[in-house]
Amino acid sequence: MACLIMFQAKPLTFQLESSHVAFAALYLQGITFDHYTALLWFDPNSPVLSNWQAFAQEFSSKFGVFDTVAEAEENLFNLWMCNNKQFTTFIIQFEKEAYKTSWNYNALQFALCHALPQRIKDILRLTPKQPSYNGYKALVTQINQQYWKDCSEYSAPRVPWNPSGNSNWQNGAAAGN
Repeated sequence: MACLIMFQAKPLTFQLESSHVAFAALYLQGITFDHYTALLWFDPNSPVLSNWQAFAQEFSSKFGVFDTVAEAEENLFNLWMCNNKQFTTFIIQFEKEAYKTSWNYNALQFALCHALPQRIKDILRLTPKQPSYNGYKALVTQINQQYWKDCSEYSAPRVPWNPSGNSNWQNGAAAGN
């Protein structure tokens, strides 16, 4: 991903596909680096060394995830929002995996609901059903923000009420004065 960001950020530097391949090769380690080095030494005219698509295909097929969609789906099923975490942080993780699947918004909304903590689900049961995935996310965001606002208000230090301004008013009241 870092490579793709760099290619987009510096299109003049990375005009040639061979420059894409050379830059990406800087990130190779271990067995992937050994494979690249072997290509350089023993097959220097290989399209893998000069064509970005060929490079990506070669290294993905040999060293990448076999089925990226299945992996993303499994990651979604195993992703849970912890009770002490912010929804905005969680939804970034969730959608990172969700974008790799071909799920429609109804399926994503179902998976998202499944991953939420009970404190959010309890409030969602009391609200009207959201007709869209984005509406659902907005509602969950609002519920979560209110939760954290309430938590901060309840945890603020409390000063006991003193109607007279006198710090000894309780002592006087206790003594019958």
